Amino acid sequence: MSIYSLHPSIAYAQAGLRTIEEKTGRTIYEWVEYINKNGPKAENERKQWLKEKFDLGTNQAGWLAEYSSGGSKDWFDENSYLKMAEEYVEKMYAGKKEALRPLYDKLLTISLGIGKEATASPCATMVPIYRTHVIAQIKPSTNSRVDMGFALGDLKPTGRLIDTGGFAKKDRITHRIAISSLSDIDNEVKLWLKKAYDRDSK
Repeated sequence: MSIYSLHPSIAYAQAGLRTIEEKTGRTIYEWVEYINKNGPKAENERKQWLKEKFDLGTNQAGWLAEYSSGGSKDWFDENSYLKMAEEYVEKMYAGKKEALRPLYDKLLTISLGIGKEATASPCATMVPIYRTHVIAQIKPSTNSRVDMGFALGDLKPTGRLIDTGGFAKKDRITHRIAISSLSDIDNEVKLWLKKAYDRDSK
């Protein structure tokens, strides 16, 4: 069983694909077969054709066009995504960043333990931590440093907390703490993580 959770974009795509089946009466695999037999060859042309001929939404047409053209199913298949999530992390902490892996592992353990609704859904360059929304992220920023980012709004930074400028740019992640050793993962990190978690209560 994976320690990671389905990325919200995957859940969104799954819901959209279910809507296609309900709306049209065709399964996704039936659609792929139909498109490959009757549709244009190019992916962009397929997308436009599906929108115009079958009145599908932009996202729905895009998903079908991509998948029928041989694109990856990682963006809508849970098992494929969870396998890819593990690979994302392995690649993030390979080579010159391999020594940062213990820092990541400890930060992830703390993040998932901050509350029962905390989850992690890796991307290619970082691992966002969610409650309802992104509350934090773990990112190997250099070969010697992991940044633990937090969604703290316009809170004034104190201690080791650094304002990233994210609030002004309307980014979720607004602050960070630089982590270069296991000893840097202290109560201050846990404090800000808990504040970010509590701010995103349902």
